[in-house]
Amino acid sequence: MTDLDNRAKTQSVKLTGQYTAPKLVEDEIMEEVENSPVVVSSVSSGNGKSVYSKENDYQRRKYDTIQQMEKAGDESKSYKERMKLKSLENGQEDSSKEEEKGLERRKQRKRRWDVTDEDTNQIDKKTKVDGVIETSSLPTINGIELNDEILNKLLPPGFVKIPQPESYKPRDDELPDFSNFDASGNADGYMIPQESKMLVEAKLVNPAMISDVSGIGELQFFKEEDMKYFGKLIVKKDVPPESMSVDEKKEIRTMRLLLRIKNGSTQNRKTALRSLTENARFLGPKVLFDQILPLMMEKSLEDQERHLLVKVIDRILFKLDELIRPYTHKILIVIMPLLVDSDLVARLEGREIISNLSKAAGLAHMISTLRPDIDSSDDYVRNIVSRTFGVVAYSLGVQNLLPFLKAVCHSKKSWLAKHTGARIVQQIGMIMGSGILPHLNGLISCVADSINDENAQVRIMTANAIASLAESVAPYGIESFEEILQDLWGGMKKHRGRGLAAFLRAIGSTIPLMDEEYANYYTREVFKILSREFSSPDEEMKRTCLKVVQQCCESASVLTKKYMLNEVLENFMTNFWNRRTALDKRVAGLCVHTTVTISKKVGCAEIVERILVHLKDSAEPFRRMAVSTCDTIISEIGSMDLSDRTVHRLVDGLLVAFQEQTTQDPVFLNGFGHIIKSIGIRSKPHLPSILSTLLYRLKSKSPEVRLQAADLITQIAPVIKLCGEEDILAKLGSILYESLGEVFPDVLGSVIAALGSIVVALGAASMNPPISQILPTLTPILKNRHVRVQETTIELIGKIADKGKEFVNHREWMRISFELLEMLKASKKSIRVAANETFGHIAKAIGPADVLVTLLNNLKVQERQLRVCTAVAIGIVAKTCSPFTVLPALMNEYRTPEVNVQNGVLKAMTFMFEYIGDMSADYVYAVSPLLEDALIERDLVHRQTAATVVRHMALGCVGMGLEDVFLHFLNLLIPNIFETSPHVIRRIMDGIEGCRNIVGPGLVMNYLLAGLFHPARKVRHAYWRIFNEMYVQSCDAIVPFYPRLDGVGPAPAMEGNAATRTPDIPELDLMI
Repeated sequence: MTDLDNRAKTQSVKLTGQYTAPKLVEDEIMEEVENSPVVVSSVSSGNGKSVYSKENDYQRRKYDTIQQMEKAGDESKSYKERMKLKSLENGQEDSSKEEEKGLERRKQRKRRWDVTDEDTNQIDKKTKVDGVIETSSLPTINGIELNDEILNKLLPPGFVKIPQPESYKPRDDELPDFSNFDASGNADGYMIPQESKMLVEAKLVNPAMISDVSGIGELQFFKEEDMKYFGKLIVKKDVPPESMSVDEKKEIRTMRLLLRIKNGSTQNRKTALRSLTENARFLGPKVLFDQILPLMMEKSLEDQERHLLVKVIDRILFKLDELIRPYTHKILIVIMPLLVDSDLVARLEGREIISNLSKAAGLAHMISTLRPDIDSSDDYVRNIVSRTFGVVAYSLGVQNLLPFLKAVCHSKKSWLAKHTGARIVQQIGMIMGSGILPHLNGLISCVADSINDENAQVRIMTANAIASLAESVAPYGIESFEEILQDLWGGMKKHRGRGLAAFLRAIGSTIPLMDEEYANYYTREVFKILSREFSSPDEEMKRTCLKVVQQCCESASVLTKKYMLNEVLENFMTNFWNRRTALDKRVAGLCVHTTVTISKKVGCAEIVERILVHLKDSAEPFRRMAVSTCDTIISEIGSMDLSDRTVHRLVDGLLVAFQEQTTQDPVFLNGFGHIIKSIGIRSKPHLPSILSTLLYRLKSKSPEVRLQAADLITQIAPVIKLCGEEDILAKLGSILYESLGEVFPDVLGSVIAALGSIVVALGAASMNPPISQILPTLTPILKNRHVRVQETTIELIGKIADKGKEFVNHREWMRISFELLEMLKASKKSIRVAANETFGHIAKAIGPADVLVTLLNNLKVQERQLRVCTAVAIGIVAKTCSPFTVLPALMNEYRTPEVNVQNGVLKAMTFMFEYIGDMSADYVYAVSPLLEDALIERDLVHRQTAATVVRHMALGCVGMGLEDVFLHFLNLLIPNIFETSPHVIRRIMDGIEGCRNIVGPGLVMNYLLAGLFHPARKVRHAYWRIFNEMYVQSCDAIVPFYPRLDGVGPAPAMEGNAATRTPDIPELDLMI
């Protein structure tokens, strides 16, 4: 008996029926962990899961196909050689299959039915003569001699038999015996090592030594998998740079930068990314992509790391431009799988990189690179290639790809090529949307012949492509589809299963494009087939039927209420409204959407009455589906059609569904709230049962249940007020006030939000407890660091300041305003916005003077974020309490000789003039001396912020006769157009743009003519930048102000004698 057993016995630990480790074992494990040596912090893994762990089996096929695609796309071979190699491989594959079939046929020896296996063995033994088997000089495989006749059948045409050399003498003795061969001994020749020398060295190196490498900086983590990519940094950290070759120096530098980008801190990563981008052409594409592309295929890569590497590729593509052509296929191998990733951001990033790559490499090179994979036997490869071609067409123009696409779709060599061509057309329609309208005829002509192809998969993909095109161009383009409608209709009659689903989708997508007469005819005929297929068990057919019903209901007028009730509705509800549909989220979502579409035809009451019974179903997914449908129907159509009896049953069903939920799903909460709001005063008889349920759930032990009950009170408080139940609201307010001691912050945030909803609905005067008691209780809660608690508390204080300012004394409001100053530094933007709005309400409640003193003191702090938020708060106070109450104090504060204070005043004026709009006209002349001083200040930030103030003032004063002062501002802004800082020049351009709207483009043109044709390029660039923006916005208004250039150019030839023109050119003589 072990020591563990003894201790368990002495302590009466019963192990029978336990499914977890005993407490003693857990304690021992914890002691071992605590006593174990501490792992170096820099050698750790990232926080999130790897990309590989999130991928499904289909997406993981990229790791299987990568080696084959790399071999097929070897950039050292020409396009002709790669295609020849591909055709040769296809031929060898076919011949190998024929060989296997031939061998199988020869293995099956013919024998009589009465000959047993023993007899057969006796016959085989008779072929031996004295124990020696007669052999032939020709090689033999499975008993078949490889003579000339056999070889001609096995090998494709083109193989030639090479004669033996004259010096060759075959050995007649036996083959050497290799059974006793010692591979570890001294053997002549080269032996392939099991692992590379670099990998062996990396295994002997401690990953913690990465921190000793110079030029790395601060790393957030360093994983063990990184050693095989960055281990060379550790191996060669002591090697002097003088002893390295140029290529090795570039490789080490690239590794260092990539490691900083991938694993470094934020500032370290930005610096490294900028350095790598600027030196991309110096490092060269070979060094860069040899490091980046293997990293992208690492299975342990996380989402953030992949995002950073994709950003690196995007940046260096822009810099390398035409140099990336030899590496196009390698880049595509890594990037194309992103197009089928489950993450939307990854798909958009992959699309962006392929778009930039196609612009840099050109259409011809992209086609030659992707062409060998168009007819690949692997469906995964063809899928990502078709998606890539869709992005290429989007980037370089469909009209440029159409000739190649027609050739692919009409290929007679392989059905795989036609299948890929149809899929490319489908992807083009999905990516470009209505942008394919100019090229619709060409795209349809590509796939028109494939509708009747002999291969079923080609026909199905062609129908899907036509459906994609029709959905993209709806409701236009029916003329282009007329030539294939008959073929689509015939295909729908011939096919069953997946084929029928595809052709139904195609017909259903073209119906919204048709005229009303044709749409009614096709809809009536299609519904005959749909009614039959409603009962199909196939999931794809179910989705197709739902989609087509939805499209037909939205477009065809033949589907009247009577027709839908008599012919469609009962069959639809029977086959789709069941538990099996609710289990599939995709089908359930389509079913809800289609049911809502049908309800617009037949009315709200007909559908809701049929769904009521499902609100009490025992299956929660089915109840969720029913609540979601009722919510959507009533939100879009309204509840006026519902009878009182139906409303009673509906509320009863919603209560059951709300109480029976095991997972606190927002569908039940939002559905309940929206339906009660829509029913309005008709819900009054049901309020007691609803409120008793909510009060019971507010006392639940589960925090999720309490949170949901508080959220529902937030939604239905206005309805309770509408029903005249102020007493109930007051009681709820009292209960919620007692719940402000809630431990869980999420629940506390919901309780405060519910209390705020009651304050708005009931009014501050009727609250119980009174506002003077509630507000001091909220002040300590402001120190809670939970985002939702802070946000809801600040909003509630703002509502109290707006509705019940007179119930709280002046000193309490000042104390709260000091507390709110800390909220201006919050990291969450919503909290800062709520704090600023509350400042406005408090300033309106107690007057701006005291609040403004507090805010102006904040402008003297060093923290930039606090100064910016204070400036926003001053702007809101000016908007709430009128600018004249704030502006004198601001202008007086500007006299303080401190940069931060002056910048803060200018920033506050920026927000103030942005908020007050056309009220700015009353204060332009008052602030012009201050702005004049700021615009001639040496500090860049002064001029930048003052230009923004001028812009907001100008946009609020258009057409108010203030051209003189803004012409003065324009004179002060024009000298700043040669600034190099991107932030400054952008604000200066905004200020000039605002002045142009006041003084008109003609006067600005006078300033520009002096520099548009200046001999210095940098001068011309600045003036042309202003002119281009003016041309975009006011191209018609500047026509009268172009200079007259009648005297430019050679004199026209005259009959008789040549006339000469005087060189007098009045360049600035404007035609007004």
